Amino acid sequence: MRAASEAVVLVVLFAPGARGADDLGVWNDFSLAFRDGRITAERIRPYFEQLREPVLRFVETIRAQARPDDWEQKPEIHRIGNQIHFLIPLSTAGDKKTTYCLTVVTDAETWFLQHVEAIFIRLDQVGPPPVSQFPDVTAGQKNWMREEIAMTERVRLFNLLAKEKGKLFAFRWFKDGAGYFLAARTWVPFVRPTRAFVLYACWEQSNLRGRPVTLQSLNDDQAVVDLDAVEWRLYEQTAHLRQMISRDDYRTLYETVWQDRASAAGWDLRIGYAGAKVRLEFQRHEPEALER
Repeated sequence: MRAASEAVVLVVLFAPGARGADDLGVWNDFSLAFRDGRITAERIRPYFEQLREPVLRFVETIRAQARPDDWEQKPEIHRIGNQIHFLIPLSTAGDKKTTYCLTVVTDAETWFLQHVEAIFIRLDQVGPPPVSQFPDVTAGQKNWMREEIAMTERVRLFNLLAKEKGKLFAFRWFKDGAGYFLAARTWVPFVRPTRAFVLYACWEQSNLRGRPVTLQSLNDDQAVVDLDAVEWRLYEQTAHLRQMISRDDYRTLYETVWQDRASAAGWDLRIGYAGAKVRLEFQRHEPEALER
């Protein structure tokens, strides 16, 4: 879950119910409370209790960014049992529009906000079987989803190993530098190995993982690479990662991987941060047998 264009949790919608007039009345009341800042923790019934605070935080972010005239639009409405899903495009940072799925649950005559989402797969539009093609989401959203699944599993494994073997063992588990450098040397064989490592890192992050990468400089003694590190946007914008792992441990886990990769390839590494932007500054150390 996040309050921006790439989100995390899937919302699968089916055919809308038949209570259109009542549902529009719920929307009118709900949207007024949303824009006026009257959705409190007591008006939230999340899928899981630990999501209550993140949902409230996302409500405040969306409310602060949305324009007053955004709320004058009529939403697309889908009712599933006691759930009502409202789809509506709202303004976000940078004067962009994001379509949100705002889900409420009804209890007697009262509504409660359940979830806020910006990824929803329109599988309600799948035709009758047999079917071989399915509605898709954007490439950016799929990259986000893949990375969130991967980081969640990585953090779960880290927590298990830390509990059973200690944090030092857990951090070491994720070192993959030798294999990463081998991949660079074998898949990028036409340049010197240390350069191959930097070039492969750029390709792997950009082409394999789908994130913006800029190679700022590269020679035999130094290299600078700028990354849009989705790992850090995930930590800030998802509902669960900050509840699973501390920021310090998350950063150490991230840096352990890159430091081990750089060291295996004969580089010293300095990592700098500007929000979700990461700068990798490589400086050559003694090559030993790397060039053989």
